[in-house]
Amino acid sequence: MKQLKSSEIRKRSLLVLAAILLFAATTASSQTYSDLYNLGSNSGDPTSPFYIGAFTQGQDGNLYSTSQNGGTFNHGAIFRLTPAGKVTVLHNFSGADGTVPHGGLTLGTDGSLYGTTSSGGTNNLGIVFKINTSGNFTVLHNFMDAGDGLNPLAGPTQGTDGNFYGTVGQTFGPWSMYKITPSGKLTTVFTATSSIENGHTPGTLVLGTDGNFYGATQFGGTEDRGTVFKITPQGKYTMLHSFIAADGQNALSPLIQASDGNFYGIADQGGTKGIGTIYKLTPAKAFSVIYNFQSTVTGYEPHVGPVQATDGKLYGTASSITGGLFFQVSTTGVYKIVHNCDIPTGFVPQVPMFQHTNGTLYGDTSAGGTGNVSPCVSGSCGVLYSLSMGLHPFISFVGPDFLGKVGNTIEILGQGFTGTTKVSLNGAAATFKVVSNTYLTATVPSAATKGFVTVTTPGGMLTSNRKFLVLPTITSFAPISGPVGTKVVITGTGFTGTTKVTFGAKATSFIVNSNTQVTANVPTGAVTGKISITTAGGTATSATVFTVTP
Repeated sequence: MKQLKSSEIRKRSLLVLAAILLFAATTASSQTYSDLYNLGSNSGDPTSPFYIGAFTQGQDGNLYSTSQNGGTFNHGAIFRLTPAGKVTVLHNFSGADGTVPHGGLTLGTDGSLYGTTSSGGTNNLGIVFKINTSGNFTVLHNFMDAGDGLNPLAGPTQGTDGNFYGTVGQTFGPWSMYKITPSGKLTTVFTATSSIENGHTPGTLVLGTDGNFYGATQFGGTEDRGTVFKITPQGKYTMLHSFIAADGQNALSPLIQASDGNFYGIADQGGTKGIGTIYKLTPAKAFSVIYNFQSTVTGYEPHVGPVQATDGKLYGTASSITGGLFFQVSTTGVYKIVHNCDIPTGFVPQVPMFQHTNGTLYGDTSAGGTGNVSPCVSGSCGVLYSLSMGLHPFISFVGPDFLGKVGNTIEILGQGFTGTTKVSLNGAAATFKVVSNTYLTATVPSAATKGFVTVTTPGGMLTSNRKFLVLPTITSFAPISGPVGTKVVITGTGFTGTTKVTFGAKATSFIVNSNTQVTANVPTGAVTGKISITTAGGTATSATVFTVTP
């Protein structure tokens, strides 16, 4: 991924100006692009934001991100953007507390925002931080390059255990993955030993529906073109794909897991034209390119993405003759340009778009706009924008709260919650608490099964942008011992849709009696040990052992 410095952005703005005046491409007719705020309009503004810079939505309904440039000390800043376009700087990095925050922000289930800086801090090797929406900032960890790594580009991702996981460089190795608690205790859980086997320079991790993390690397693999990998919270690493020239290369952009369960990502080079691809990887490791970028007119060297919006389409950005464009592509590869960038309203977009629960896509560009407060000049500061595709409001889950056990509290973001009368998990009514007009909590009911969550508000029903997965639990079983063929009644929660029961060996005969009971026969090959049940939500293992008798 090519990252442009401010001086390079200024040069590029002059080079593409003539092309912008001469070139106009056909775009989708239903979109509305709005330049919400010109960065560099006021002293201390964040400026020229570029990769990765992920946005997140807070409990208050506003958007939050970082910029590597600008702020009071020109070391970067953390800022808030309201959907209407009002910008507030929450924190100015000074160097001692970090500098050059590449990764953007992640909303934690505690309401705080978490991120990293790639340098600065006590050892000038980067930090992990958290900040609340009032601007109270805390350094959680200063990297020391003493087994903990250095210079993180990616922000942290929250796991199902409530801890945060991220990737970081290593002086004597390609990279490592760390775990950090919300209070700041950091542990290295994986250290790569080989660029060929483990890849090199990974991006942001995404939490999969199986509770594991997935990511892509910019380099490494068998041809040094990058890899896609899976890694468990305990640090068990699996390479899923090693890129070759036809697949793409430099796949540093974060993956997404789409509603079809497959993973999608972008490589900014390689493919049939050598200028980038959009690829798909199934959980079974089947890799395919769904789109090869074609030209400087229709897009090349895609910067970042994709993000899946509630219409099921993927959205991202790419380079173009005008200095950038936004595209839409289906999961089968049908590609469409939805906006061509220009200098006055923003160009060179290098940050993934984010869909707010109001249905609109938001993001920023690293250049363009009219801001000109030093050190910016007009056309080089960037803009904060919105892109409306006419999509309806919805609700979303905070972090890992798209899966949970019966009795767990889940956090939901949206709008118009005041006066809410009902929350349902795939039709099962849940108890809930409206905390604010944009944030509520709900308890997973005993009858909950895999499906969409709905919130009934005075303004109508809102539906989640992804299905909620119920994690199964085993509370007891009877009898506690017996020979092969014994009928065992297993009690717990979340059993609807059970696909497998094991007694050390897979049971060939079982019946799902209800969401709280499964009856299974002890199979041939069973061994003394714990019983497990697998559903779409995951696998539950009993706390006690079933004893197989002669």
